[in-house]
Amino acid sequence: MIPGFLFPESTVHESGSGEPVEIGAGNGTVLLALGITEILEQQSLDVDVQGSVDGEEWMDEPLRAFPQKFYRGVWQILCDLDAVPDVRFVKVRYKVARWGVGEPTPTFKFYVFADRFDG
Repeated sequence: MIPGFLFPESTVHESGSGEPVEIGAGNGTVLLALGITEILEQQSLDVDVQGSVDGEEWMDEPLRAFPQKFYRGVWQILCDLDAVPDVRFVKVRYKVARWGVGEPTPTFKFYVFADRFDG
């Protein structure tokens, strides 16, 4: 399912992961876009993309990880799926943190979109 959302725009308040997305084989290089549309100050978001052969057991290391984010915006990274030819499923995993004064619950609204890269 590329192009498409690996994680549709959602509001999250705690760390977790998205649903597995079947991508099939032969996807080549994929452009991953992380978009953060809402965020509170004094909090961080870590996002990575996990790979799986069967959609049940996930690789120990992520396929790709975005650098830690603190602000709204859109960031892009490349992911070479040909380097992991057995991977047929992916899912987004995210970790949120909040510090400082005010509401202790983190709040992020974000998405991850994947598109073919023909660079």
